[in-house]
Amino acid sequence: MSSVLAFQSSDGTAGSAGRRAAADPPIRIRFVGTRKTFMIGSKPFVALEELNLDVAEGTFFCIVGPSGCGKTTLLRILAGLESPSEGRVECSRTGKEPPRMSMVFQGDSIFPWMSVWDNAAYALRLRGVAHAAIKETVDYYLDRTGLRRFADYYPHQLSGGMKQRVSIARAFANDPEILLMDEPFSALDEQNKTLLQEELLRIWEETRKTVLFITHSVDEAVTLGDRIMVMTAHPGRVKAIIDVPFERPRSVLELRAERSYGELVYRIWGHLRDEVQQARDQQQSNG
Repeated sequence: MSSVLAFQSSDGTAGSAGRRAAADPPIRIRFVGTRKTFMIGSKPFVALEELNLDVAEGTFFCIVGPSGCGKTTLLRILAGLESPSEGRVECSRTGKEPPRMSMVFQGDSIFPWMSVWDNAAYALRLRGVAHAAIKETVDYYLDRTGLRRFADYYPHQLSGGMKQRVSIARAFANDPEILLMDEPFSALDEQNKTLLQEELLRIWEETRKTVLFITHSVDEAVTLGDRIMVMTAHPGRVKAIIDVPFERPRSVLELRAERSYGELVYRIWGHLRDEVQQARDQQQSNG
């Protein structure tokens, strides 16, 4: 059972989240004093410590931080795959059920025995959606990701970039209220990464889903995000939250040619540099 608490009210907020200015978008996700401790042998390992965070509805929220700072643990708690050791996580809801989530992983997570079309349709079939609606939805997202002519292919026939396109098509086809993405493009070459960033932005512009996107790339976070959270070295805490001022829709290559883009990347690296060095020092001392 998920440890994420669902809340609901007439204005889309609840509890302490309800006392916000009327012009502000409602809070979709809230971490309150969230702490996660794992036992490594007989010793406790604190992955997250006293994490307090609000993510507004419709925000493309990027998370950067050094290796081992708890980024993936944060997503796993939100997805209900882990439970917080202390504190809580809340998600707003619009109906009786908790908000539907889809997750895109770093590695190859599509089913090797299913075709591209069947992979994209998988979650819809689990939900019992009518066949006609599944066909319309899947065909649409295969079109949007450039996979329509590969619908009958199997994963072993696809490149790494095409497999990640299938993962993205499957995630959006499920019509999630919250989309969780854990370094989905990290294993790709720069050309494929840029193309998929463009495609992701184009699809996201149509739906404005709430997205939590983990990346090690500051450039990628600035390219995609509305807000960026910089996390500290282990144990993971919020070091800084930075608003991205660039208008949408965005062109990946045009944006990167702007001077203000480079200035923002440099600013974020200023927050991150010491944390990366501290994480390296921790690894060396533990090694």
